[in-house]
Amino acid sequence: MSSSASPIGIIGGSGLYQLLDDARAVPVSTPFGDPSDPPLVGHLGDRPVVFLPRHGTDHRFPPHRVNYRANLWALRSLGVRRVVAPSAVGALRPDLARGTVVVPDQVIDGTWGRPSTFYDEIGAVVHVGLADPYCPQGRRAAVRLEHPGMPVVDGGTMVVIQGPRFSTRAESHRNAATGGDVVGMTGMPEAALARELALCYTSLAVVTDADAGVEASGAVSHQAVLEEFARSVDRLRLLLADLVAALPLDDACPCRASLDGLVLPFELP
Repeated sequence: MSSSASPIGIIGGSGLYQLLDDARAVPVSTPFGDPSDPPLVGHLGDRPVVFLPRHGTDHRFPPHRVNYRANLWALRSLGVRRVVAPSAVGALRPDLARGTVVVPDQVIDGTWGRPSTFYDEIGAVVHVGLADPYCPQGRRAAVRLEHPGMPVVDGGTMVVIQGPRFSTRAESHRNAATGGDVVGMTGMPEAALARELALCYTSLAVVTDADAGVEASGAVSHQAVLEEFARSVDRLRLLLADLVAALPLDDACPCRASLDGLVLPFELP
């Protein structure tokens, strides 16, 4: 498949379970098990898209049980080379209002126990750079988007916690003190695994609440997060359509070179 025909992969977050009007399910098996759901192939505007709900269409997989490896492998096996990954996050700064979309440029991984590499075979050591975890081309396109009622913020650090519980106030204060701007539960190992497959990966962090340590914030609840994301989801769909149309068609991106010179233990799809 040529780069001009390569579909854009979109991984749907909490509350975004459907996106494409002309979708057809394409079951995919991977060496790492089944993805969260069979990927859905269709179009956004004129661009081919593969959509995969991260938690499953019935939200049956909590963040620490998502098969991130199978999801990304399935997308790549369907020709995806660029991935856009919206997710619900809490704000660690009081100026980040609900409905804001942060396009992070850094991540702090606070997860544990999640399979976090494709390359854990005996005798195979593959070190992939992640100094800048997000695609520069995808970020550049995303931060230029303008939508009423959904401001886009250029840059920020996403702190990824293990979940499924929310942070204590002390943990929230610590996450902000270490430089975090938003906090979520699914951004890692997803970003690192995308880099291990030489995929361009762009995160869209949709603020649904103020985290527990933010001044005057109340306790965070799962139901409140879902309700707030639902209020933003129609605007998010429009934003995603504009972003997909704006993404470059060519392969000239540093993300594609992340595996250059490395000896891999198996052939990528």
